[in-house]
Amino acid sequence: MPRLFGTDGVRGLANGELTAALALGLAQASAAVLTHGHHADARRASGRPRPRAVLARDPRVSGEFLGAAVAAGLASAGVDVLDAGVIPTPAAAFLVADIDADFGVMVSASHNPAPDNGIKFFAAGGRKLPDEVEDRIEAAIGTTEIPTPTGAGVGRITRFADAEDRYVVHLLGTLPARLDGIHVVLDCANGAAAGVSPEVFVNSGATITLIGADPDGMNINDGVGSTHIDNLARAVLEAGADIGIAHDGDADRCLAVDAAGNAVDGDQIMAILALSLKERGHLKDDTLVATVMSNLGLKRAMAENGISVIEAGVGDRYVLEKMVEGDYSLGGEQSGHIIFNEFATTGDGILTGLHLVAEMARTGKTLGELASVMTVFPQVLVNVKGVDRHGLADQGVQDAVAAASEALGDTGRVLLRPSGTEPVVRVMVEAADQATAERVAAELAEVVRVRLAL
Repeated sequence: MPRLFGTDGVRGLANGELTAALALGLAQASAAVLTHGHHADARRASGRPRPRAVLARDPRVSGEFLGAAVAAGLASAGVDVLDAGVIPTPAAAFLVADIDADFGVMVSASHNPAPDNGIKFFAAGGRKLPDEVEDRIEAAIGTTEIPTPTGAGVGRITRFADAEDRYVVHLLGTLPARLDGIHVVLDCANGAAAGVSPEVFVNSGATITLIGADPDGMNINDGVGSTHIDNLARAVLEAGADIGIAHDGDADRCLAVDAAGNAVDGDQIMAILALSLKERGHLKDDTLVATVMSNLGLKRAMAENGISVIEAGVGDRYVLEKMVEGDYSLGGEQSGHIIFNEFATTGDGILTGLHLVAEMARTGKTLGELASVMTVFPQVLVNVKGVDRHGLADQGVQDAVAAASEALGDTGRVLLRPSGTEPVVRVMVEAADQATAERVAAELAEVVRVRLAL
């Protein structure tokens, strides 16, 4: 059986792979696994009889029945449920910590299309679960580990009435500068940011123009959001705005567009924010945590400014693991998952957008000027299908990688990475120019295709 949990929770076609029965079973199993330990001891000592969980979702229609199934599963296993309704994923993580809940559940498929959905969990403190804890939840589904209280032991389901207000106040409290005089186009992806993001930007002083802020349950990520940045670029140019901010469906990502319509990706945003934090004395050990997929230009820009870069595996929770190990201030991914350790336990697209615009306000510089600190190297990614993803130690492949790396020297980089689930090897090449990157990537992909053919 393949592992139920993927890189970010359990995800699939709603009412296809991801059924109400599976949602209920996952919720009951999470109650069995996540309500023990030091946090549970403290809860009992405080006189609270039952564990407590925060439940939230993005606006997809399937979130209604899946959220109801999760709530039923939790309550049937003796967990009190605080239902926060439609709010961003990072808001759910924040609220778990803010009210000292035992854990949290988010029903969302992030940047996926509307027919998909997903379920992800946050441990006490609002952190994503390690693989081994997810495996324990999966193993507990439908077993005798599931609590079956009766009478006063069953959980209660109540509305978390001030959930959004708590999160808004938190975000506004993090800002180093007000945003007065800056015109921002916000693309809320017709997703979970549509309520919160406009409110926060207006309250912080920005002038806003909205796109993708009319969720109807089926239009999430549909031609809008961080996966369709071209629409935001057009809107910025039409509005004559200073910056565009794009979220994804659950608002844990942020990408941007400058006043000229140029895309500014997660690596560039990290470069801007790392330099800002360093200048203000808030970048712990002058260190940034990025992933192996981050652009070579980011590492060069950071080195030129006295900032070390630590590499993590792909996935914001692996970035967070490295950040927690060294108590580092800032980390993230090219995709726009960016984590401020001081203010959040997970990637937060609204928080990131606010701080990016705040840096424009603080310095008086345009986004284009701020982003120019980093030269983006052309990056080509080729997915080689139908190959042995476990065969990268093959000598022929290794020799080809070594030869390509030597030829590129310090003007480029090669990375081969297996897919986590499919017979696919991902070949990534960066070079000083697009043509070289494409040529080297094609050559390496052919070696992989021949040497690792199934």
